[in-house]
This record gives sequence, C-alpha cells and structure tokens, in this order.
Amino acid sequence: MQTTTITTINKTLAALLMLVPIAGLAFAGMVYFESERRLASVVPGPDFVAIDRDDAGFVERGRHIARTRGCFGCHGQNLEGQVFDEEWDWVERAVAPNLAAYAKRHDAATIEAAVRQGIGHDGRALWSMPSYNYALLTDEDVSAVIAFLKSAPVVDKALPKPRLGWQARFRLFRGQAQHMADWADAMPPLILDARHPLARGEYLAKTTCNECHGFDLRGQVDIDLTMPDLAVLEAYTDEDFLRLMAKGEAMGGRDDLRLMTMVARDRFAYFTEQELDDLLAYLRTLPGQPVDYDAAWRKLR
Repeated sequence: MQTTTITTINKTLAALLMLVPIAGLAFAGMVYFESERRLASVVPGPDFVAIDRDDAGFVERGRHIARTRGCFGCHGQNLEGQVFDEEWDWVERAVAPNLAAYAKRHDAATIEAAVRQGIGHDGRALWSMPSYNYALLTDEDVSAVIAFLKSAPVVDKALPKPRLGWQARFRLFRGQAQHMADWADAMPPLILDARHPLARGEYLAKTTCNECHGFDLRGQVDIDLTMPDLAVLEAYTDEDFLRLMAKGEAMGGRDDLRLMTMVARDRFAYFTEQELDDLLAYLRTLPGQPVDYDAAWRKLR
C-alpha cells in the first residue's frame, strides 16, 4: 500500500513539473500579445497638413528647433541615427533612426505623427521617442522641422532593428509603463493665452523642459534618476541661469549635473538671448503654481 502511495505521489509531482514550462510559456504569450495589443491600439489625431515652405529662413527655423529640442542629441550630429542598447537597457534596444533618410522616405503627416503623437510609420505606438515633449509644438514649427529634415543630407549608417525586451513588455502588461502615444496624448494644453507676455516662455518650457522635469515642470521620477522641480530656478540669478543653459553648470560652478550638463551643451546653448529671457521669466513663476504630487509622470515609469 505504501509503495503504491509513493508511486502515485511521484507521478503527480512529475505531472505538475511538466505543467510548469507550459504555464510559463502561456504566461509569456499573454505578456507578449497584450503588449502588442497595446502598441497597436492607438488612434491617430486629426489630419496634419504641413505648411508648404522650403525657403532658407523656414529651413533654418526648423534646424534651430531641431537643435534646441534634441533631435541631434538622440539621432546623431549628422542625423544618422544612434543605438541606445546600454543607456535604455530596460527596453532592450532603443534605436533612434536616421532622421534625414526617414524624412525622405515618409510624408509630412507620417513624420508629424512620430514627432507629436508618438506613432510610428507602421501605425504602432513608439516606446522611446519622447513625443510628449513635442506634443504642443505648433503646426508651423513642426512644418519647419520637417522642411529642415527633408533638406538634410543623408549620412549612411548601419543600424540594427529596435527591440522591445521582456522587461518593457512586462511593464506594459502590468500597466507600470505607458507607450509614447499615451504620454503624448496625456500632455496638458498650454494655459496662457498667446497674447500673454509669458506665453512664449511657457511654450518654450513645455516643448523643452518637460521631457525630463514632468509635464508641469515640477519634477519627476524616471527609471534611472530623479529630476528636480524647476521652481528651484527662483534662486538663480540671470547670470546663473545663462551659465546653466550654456554650460550645464549649476550655481557655484558645479558641472556634475549628469544629463543636464550634456543636454545643455548640446541643445540649450543654442537658444537665442530672447528665448532664454522668455524661458526664465516663465520658470520664475513656478513657485506660485500648485503642484499635483500624484501626477502619473512623477511616478516610476
């Protein structure tokens, strides 16, 4: 009797052990197909009709926006594309495509969807393009960027395909991460009327600083680091701010601001004096504005 019982138990355990890999495969399938469903379930915004201009001034305006908003930093100084398989290893392999080649292959509406809506040329949501940072760019400024990209010479560079790894897919599955189309759609509109003296500063701040500091510029927690509340700039003199934006140096000459130091030198140093004045004037109003501490962008993404 005892031998029969032990044999039955052993068979039951063996059968259960056989189910473990099957259950694992089934779960992996659920994660994969749900993450794919989320990436594919995006609704494009209204049709975009670009302003049809290619004169030198308009193209140069597009170059300036591309430079100050970070296109060169992520896509390469020749817009040739870059691979981010170490910096953003949580997505496994993020690839910033060759923008000059991309602009020549696709029409303006497709480019606009990627820039402002976080939707790729295949109609699926992007996961590493910070489209929420550009969601509030005007049609004119987006058109200028497109005109510049289409004018840029193509520098050939072999790039691997991007790959969304299991960590990122699991975060999508659990609802712990949003794809870029979701984030772009969640970007709040500008508050100030265009005629307000601080409107230009708000526009610059919310198409520049919100990439790292949260949609309201009051700080956020990201995968690898915490970005400060920009209300801290109230303590900066004009000279401190100009040094921060040109060199990435904080008050006292500190130049160990990591991402900010790199971004300032590659992007913000190219802002005009008037743009910097407008931006600082707006940022100095932040201490008097309310803060929603439960906002989604202030939580781990």
